[in-house]
Amino acid sequence: MRAVRRSGGRAVQRLLVLASLLTARPPDRLIAQDSFPMRPPRPATLSPARFPPFEEARLANGVELVVVERHEEPVASVSLSFRAGGIYDPSGKEGLAVLAAEVLTKGTATRSAEQIAATIEGVGGSLSASAGDDFLTIAGDALSDQLELLFGLVGDVTLHATFPASEVELARTRELSALALELSQPASVASRFFAKEIYGSNPYGRSSTEQSLKAITQQDLVGFARARLRPAGALLVVAGDVTRAQVESLAQQAFAGWTGAPPPSPAAVTARAKRASDMLLVHRPGSAQSNVLVGNTTILPTDSLYYAGRLATHVLGGGADSRLFRILREEKSWTYDAHAALRRYRGLGYWVAAVEVRTEATDSALKELLHQIDVIRTRVVPDSELDAAKGYLVGSFPLTIETPRQIAGQVTSAKLLGLDPDYLRLYRERLRAVRSLAVRAAAQRLYHAGVLSIVVAGDGAKLYDALKAIAPVRVVDVDGNPIAPADLVPKASALPLDPAQLVPHRDSFAVTLQGKPIGARVTAVRRTADSLVFNETLAFGTGGKQDLTVVFDPADLSVRRVDQTGSTGGQPNEVHLVYGAGRVKGSAVVPDQSGTPRTVAIDTTIAPGTYDDNAIDVIVLALPLAPGKRFAVNGFSSGDASAKVLTVAVAGLDSVTVPAGTFAAFKVQVSGGQAPFVLHVTRDAPRRIVKFAMVGAPIVFELVQ
Repeated sequence: MRAVRRSGGRAVQRLLVLASLLTARPPDRLIAQDSFPMRPPRPATLSPARFPPFEEARLANGVELVVVERHEEPVASVSLSFRAGGIYDPSGKEGLAVLAAEVLTKGTATRSAEQIAATIEGVGGSLSASAGDDFLTIAGDALSDQLELLFGLVGDVTLHATFPASEVELARTRELSALALELSQPASVASRFFAKEIYGSNPYGRSSTEQSLKAITQQDLVGFARARLRPAGALLVVAGDVTRAQVESLAQQAFAGWTGAPPPSPAAVTARAKRASDMLLVHRPGSAQSNVLVGNTTILPTDSLYYAGRLATHVLGGGADSRLFRILREEKSWTYDAHAALRRYRGLGYWVAAVEVRTEATDSALKELLHQIDVIRTRVVPDSELDAAKGYLVGSFPLTIETPRQIAGQVTSAKLLGLDPDYLRLYRERLRAVRSLAVRAAAQRLYHAGVLSIVVAGDGAKLYDALKAIAPVRVVDVDGNPIAPADLVPKASALPLDPAQLVPHRDSFAVTLQGKPIGARVTAVRRTADSLVFNETLAFGTGGKQDLTVVFDPADLSVRRVDQTGSTGGQPNEVHLVYGAGRVKGSAVVPDQSGTPRTVAIDTTIAPGTYDDNAIDVIVLALPLAPGKRFAVNGFSSGDASAKVLTVAVAGLDSVTVPAGTFAAFKVQVSGGQAPFVLHVTRDAPRRIVKFAMVGAPIVFELVQ
């Protein structure tokens, strides 16, 4: 979005120049240049934000009520929040709060999910629930004459949610798909490790996993709601075309009979002790970019240092005119995005600077980032730069309180974080009052120079030597398992294959996208007089199709020939290769983003024991799989005619349920090729693939028969 705005600005300038040329007078009648203003006008006096006043009360059952009257439009927003966020998830069941919020509005004792949706949508409103780290919030909007109906629904899902088993499973499937997509994105991977680095074992440092989401039961959700969704300690904010008397009456009616003591609070968050800056390198083999995060824990939300710290962070990396963006992107051309943020939790907050950078420029970008952190800590920010930051933050604040939902959100956040009663009313004035010396002092206190946490997600083989010169480096894989630097470059050798595992068979797979069927895959292994042949037929509805044949030597499973035909996105996808005598020869027609397929001629030397990338999931069946085992495989990709060393890692043994049944299956991760993927391979012989998923794509292949 930043790039679009900057481009748009240049377009406006070109239009202005063109307009001036078209309307220019003859030379003898030109207006003197000095008659045009040479300086921008002085800024106008800061106008009030006109944040509407709000009234507070406490209901008989302990719910704290805030009513914000705003009668400009006939709409109302209701927000009911609880201390029931992710930090309250039991260990081993991370994701419980998020799953509970998603299913909370999907059925009550008297309404099904469809009935709830039809009721609120029938009056043009909305109802949803969401959970963050600290809080779970039920929020709804409707026309003000439908406020009674909205209150009735909020009260029903709060008091009588049943968490239907079918809805729990649908929500779990969605969360697992979202998690798979998240884990495929370098920025998300880096963020998960960064939270762990700065918070350690504290709940703020935890993240949901496939195992934790699968461990959550329907009864866990029911118990979580019973324990955490209590009136005492809850916050109800109603904003819009309402009155206090009306809201109190509807609240008493909607929450009649609801009682309960406040839920227990979590232990206080303490900063993780560090003696010096250190670095965690998350190895993503073959990654073309690095995601760099630098930061530390900071202050409680009520600390008055926040205003100066907010300005310091904006100057450092708050927008397209910030130092990180201007230097790392505009001047150095190392990155597309560089920014910094100051985050507040009810417990201890944190700050982070984030950079996405080309692999070869990672160390240079990190050094410059650390330098800019040092500069803002030690030098006074010029008034012009500080005024620009104030102008943006002060000027954009009114845009966050335009609608009743925004107003309710702002009030909810301020109250839940424990901010002073005048926070919203005086927010802009307090920012405008900050001086340069206060900004420097805030940066010195917030940015812990010398004891920063640094996380880099990228290709460790290309990054390690350069990064270790900046700070001590620990290396882990994307699952958090330690990696010795010497193991960053896998060394392929002859594989211990067992051809007997590849018995003749035929398997059918359903292809689903976020749980919805979109195609089918059929595979078969057969033996001929002198060969082992693997066939695959794949169809994605209108999205594409593929027929693949791989011919192996049955004695050692070396690849002899690969033939693939099909289409992807309307473009042909074709490969014809012959392997032998240490070479691979043939051609490939590869779809391209330009819309015109590329033709690749292939004739290259390959290492002994090299396998075509189309053969890898077959070869995996013949490996001696066991939890924790890793194999380095020489692979060849016809898509870019390149040889690569692939890593096949057995992450563990799972119980996997697919349409064909429930199987004890090894979770096998394959990385280092064009795209990482995960296979679930049966533990018992003869081996079969029961599940296949590309990392980063919400598409799953599941065995049907």
